[in-house]
Amino acid sequence: MAEAEFDLVAADYAAQHTRSIRLSGEEVGYFAEYKIADVLRVVQRCGHTVGRILDFGAGIGNSLKPMRQAFPNAHISCLDVSERSLDLCREKLSEQVSFHVYDGQHMPAAMGSFDLIFTACVFHHIPEDLHVQLLGQIRRHLSPGGVFTLFEHNPWNPLTRHAVANCPFDENAVLISAPEMKRRLVKAGFDRVRMNYRIFFPGALAALRPLERSLTWLPFGAQYSLMAS
Repeated sequence: MAEAEFDLVAADYAAQHTRSIRLSGEEVGYFAEYKIADVLRVVQRCGHTVGRILDFGAGIGNSLKPMRQAFPNAHISCLDVSERSLDLCREKLSEQVSFHVYDGQHMPAAMGSFDLIFTACVFHHIPEDLHVQLLGQIRRHLSPGGVFTLFEHNPWNPLTRHAVANCPFDENAVLISAPEMKRRLVKAGFDRVRMNYRIFFPGALAALRPLERSLTWLPFGAQYSLMAS
């Protein structure tokens, strides 16, 4: 989707998202919260101090509040192609947060480096021929010892494909498998890329979710994460 398209759907984004995930039995917030909880565990395991965070493709700010709770003292920079989406993002939280519009191809060099760069379900909206280039830019903006975390929809999960197919703002989405996305990270210069599959049980089976930690190798979770440094 182009910048203008994102601006058009920004006001209705939350409602469209809610309708598309209704089969999961969860609210939109659940998906943002589990991602940030995963990221926090990785950062704690690495022992890396997080002072500056980049939310790459922040959209309307679904991840902003759980991110602030997990990293209360960090400065957060929200980057997106849609100025209207960032306006809505700003309404959710603005203290120790900055907002940056970019052209979808060139990250502003003046943004500096970050201890943590986070992106969630963004790359399936970006033309594939730009992936390696943008991942390379992300790597250059990562501070020494910093952590890059990428979450995406898993095209091998039938419920994920159903959700994407029934979501208007995903009309032009091109889903990417985890192994292919990992190859693109490696091509962009990342090493030690760790891959995990997530979200195996819908809300009705939430009692089984403690089992997920032993299933992260199984390529049928609704989403996946790639963590690199």
